Amino acid sequence: MVHFQVFDPPMCCSTGICGPSVDPQLVRFAADLDWLKGQGVSVERFNLSQQPGAFAGDAAVKAVLEMKGEAGLPLVKLDGEVKSSGMYPPRDELAAWAGLGAPARSMFTDAVAELVAIGAAIASNCEPCLRFHYDKARKLGVSSEDMMSAVRMAQSVKDTPARSVIRLAEKYLVKETPKAGVSAVTNESVEPGGCGTASQ
Repeated sequence: MVHFQVFDPPMCCSTGICGPSVDPQLVRFAADLDWLKGQGVSVERFNLSQQPGAFAGDAAVKAVLEMKGEAGLPLVKLDGEVKSSGMYPPRDELAAWAGLGAPARSMFTDAVAELVAIGAAIASNCEPCLRFHYDKARKLGVSSEDMMSAVRMAQSVKDTPARSVIRLAEKYLVKETPKAGVSAVTNESVEPGGCGTASQ
């Protein structure tokens, strides 16, 4: 089985979606590695800040670090051979190295990544994130209409749990009109003029 090893620079995670902004390059590469796994390719990934032993224990990786420092990362090996250093190779290059056919063109472009980030900013109520990704999307030529569609979609997803909890509250609190002197929640007697605690 073809075996890839990826040695990442130090970072909190390899997804590209943590931190104050989305890293489209990392998101794209993570999707590319998932695609490789779906083709039956074995993939291992190591993070310098979390797994330094994997770097120190690999002679080729250690040599690159001694020569280039962290600028030599990320480093990609295929079956023990260094294939690239200092960059995340694109999917078509990974496919060629693995002996796979040319992959279908990925729909996850930089513009799509910015639309996802705009939606995430809305969902998390992050104003600096929204400003940052609005500017990046605009520079990539993303239309205001597409950005607004992303905003509306995110708001719809965000509103769903809010509507659900309101329905749950209504289920418990508005089942029926409570009778005078009876709590709608506990169905126990309530002292007239009291705060709602049941009488003892």
